[in-house]
Amino acid sequence: MPRLLGTGTLGALAILVLSFPFLTDTGYLLSTGVFILNYALMATGWNFVGGFTGYISLGHAAYWGLGAYATAIMITRLDMPWYLALVTSAAAVAVIAVPVGIAALRVRGASFVIVTIAFVMILLLVFQSWAGVTGGSSGLMVPRAFDVLRTQHHQIFFYLYAAALALTLLVWWAIDRSRFGMGLKAIREDEDKARALGVPTYASKLVVFVLSAFFTGLAGGLYALWFGDLDPVFQFSILMGAYMVLMALLGGIRELFGPVLGALVVGVSVEYFKSEFGDTQFHLVATGLLLALVVLFMPEGLIPWLRGLFQRFGPRASSIREVSAGELAEQVEREHAVDEPGSRS
Repeated sequence: MPRLLGTGTLGALAILVLSFPFLTDTGYLLSTGVFILNYALMATGWNFVGGFTGYISLGHAAYWGLGAYATAIMITRLDMPWYLALVTSAAAVAVIAVPVGIAALRVRGASFVIVTIAFVMILLLVFQSWAGVTGGSSGLMVPRAFDVLRTQHHQIFFYLYAAALALTLLVWWAIDRSRFGMGLKAIREDEDKARALGVPTYASKLVVFVLSAFFTGLAGGLYALWFGDLDPVFQFSILMGAYMVLMALLGGIRELFGPVLGALVVGVSVEYFKSEFGDTQFHLVATGLLLALVVLFMPEGLIPWLRGLFQRFGPRASSIREVSAGELAEQVEREHAVDEPGSRS
């Protein structure tokens, strides 16, 4: 776990998050909490690619949108239970990501970014035109999974999102500490050198790309069940893909909790800017300025910056081990006994 978070601190944060639905009964605050968890799950899913390989995808909204629409279609057209539709749709998104990854991961840098943007734009056009299945520009309504009051609805999905996020973080943490993760980080630092050292770079990138699509699709499926109204322009928005990158970069793409912290900052900031600027687009300008400030003054993200601040101003570890007077006397006696000729056999 990150050095700034001990076990006790991590447990306290987990208790605080899980108790949040009981700390307020305001529908707006609960829905904001769910939306922030949605952001966190999306950004953490994106971070499988961005954090491990360094490949920047601006089109990851494609998998979020696919997960949402696949879940909705399986429920409305196939009468599938919501929980089965959720898991099946995430798996379907992962399967779709295989040929996409095979094609996209053959290029790097700006070319990779262009390919990911092209994919999400193609899906936007397809889902807008395929009105017989997707509802087209009119959107698609998803039946509510739980027949409860709106406040209870938010509470249920808060915990569903929290469970999905915990699973995603656990998988990311396990990969980060595995041999497979070492190979991915070698790709991030120098892909050509990693290949020369025997790392199966292409296969490794493809595996983590598919995992990224799975968890991003899972976030989309949960969003469809929670919000209940899908629109192709929103589900396949490049802006949503840019938000994923922003949140991960803001917190730190090499950190386990980096995207989560970034989602919290972005989620709160967006809601604040929207309340200040209303229905205008000034909240996008404010969010862009926030990203610019982070890039200028905290290029590695908030968590590395906070860690450096803590190491600079916090207590410093001593290079000299402190011992008691008794331990020091025993050590001197042992050394003295070794030096005496009579002590040797």
